[in-house]
Amino acid sequence: MLNIIIEPTLLLGGIFAIFMIFLYLIRFINPNLSTDWDIFIITLGLVYSSILIVHGWRLDPILLFSQILITFITISFCWVLIRQREI
Repeated sequence: MLNIIIEPTLLLGGIFAIFMIFLYLIRFINPNLSTDWDIFIITLGLVYSSILIVHGWRLDPILLFSQILITFITISFCWVLIRQREI
């Protein structure tokens, strides 16, 4: 049984999944910026976002806040790494 409810975790999981798909598309747009390690990170990110979407309704507010922090730290870390690869 899937219990998907419209909550902030659905939005957070969707944003993270879109960001991981964008990271995957960089591999085809500019292959010089991607490495083989990126596929592993993208897979973990998509699994993480699917867990948030399917089981996010069970999160307490403090756990949701920690998931938001983890998501923004991951996105900013990926952004910095991509910018450093351009140099």
